[in-house]
Amino acid sequence: MKFRNYLLIVTLGLLATGQALAARSQAAASYTSPHAQGQDLELNSLSVMVYDQYSGEALYAKNPNLQTPIASITKLMTAMVTLDARLPLDEKIKISALDVDRLKGTGSRLPLGATYTREQLLSLALIASENRAAHALGRTYPGGIDAFIAAMNRKARELGMHKTMFADPTGLSSFNQSTAEDLVKLVDHAYSYYPDIRHISTSTDYSLGKYKVVVRKKGKKQVHWRNLAYVNTNRLTREDEWQIGLSKTGFINEAGHCLVMQAEIAQRKVIIVLLDAVGKYSRLGDANRIKRWLEGSDISRHTMAAPPVSRGT
Repeated sequence: MKFRNYLLIVTLGLLATGQALAARSQAAASYTSPHAQGQDLELNSLSVMVYDQYSGEALYAKNPNLQTPIASITKLMTAMVTLDARLPLDEKIKISALDVDRLKGTGSRLPLGATYTREQLLSLALIASENRAAHALGRTYPGGIDAFIAAMNRKARELGMHKTMFADPTGLSSFNQSTAEDLVKLVDHAYSYYPDIRHISTSTDYSLGKYKVVVRKKGKKQVHWRNLAYVNTNRLTREDEWQIGLSKTGFINEAGHCLVMQAEIAQRKVIIVLLDAVGKYSRLGDANRIKRWLEGSDISRHTMAAPPVSRGT
């Protein structure tokens, strides 16, 4: 049964890939940017939105309603649903064979049988985009993985994300799809109500501490202790000229390179959504171009009158 389900997922994934490619071609052919007419802003990403959190205005949009796979941007919703459940963050969770990626075959530095706290897995999912960590969070949700995915989709509906659907907690499935406009709602809500996500997702690095490595050379066993450290998948979090309040990257072939951020630029709190950029560094280039555009723009400036509401987690 598991094998048949796996084949079904693979088949559906291939179909979704074809549909996504067709949609990209159509969108690229019909591209217009009504929010930035006359502005010298050329971006690589296929779908873009720049949103002013204070005024609620879309400052720039390019194919904002194009539904496309979103890869590991999914993990923002995974984090919110996990925190909504108010499960103990210090609870130990064991990595199992169920957490291994059978769809894309991605690797992991989290060995089977190792145990980590829910807080550690949450940090790894948001900072390092660790797929086993994200899947383990979903698997240990009350009711299991199916209940977790249902909660993700229910949360999307509550946020008015009507062109969004989730099929797994990692983003490896190309059936995790959304639009730039919908993801603005996701980022805005996460930034406003989840201080844990703000703090974790903007951390430059994260360490699980020392771990034992056993090496055999010429029949002799040698034990070494190494630091299991990770860096944020968004390198902009390590650049002083950026003031980032929330961040998440994503990539699978079907989604291209994606990036969502909340940032303060030129005394303006904005949300930037970049989907389906070609090339590893294109999304970073787009983000920097948007930053320079906002800094040099004659659009009237707004500053947040008050800090965002926080429910505390």
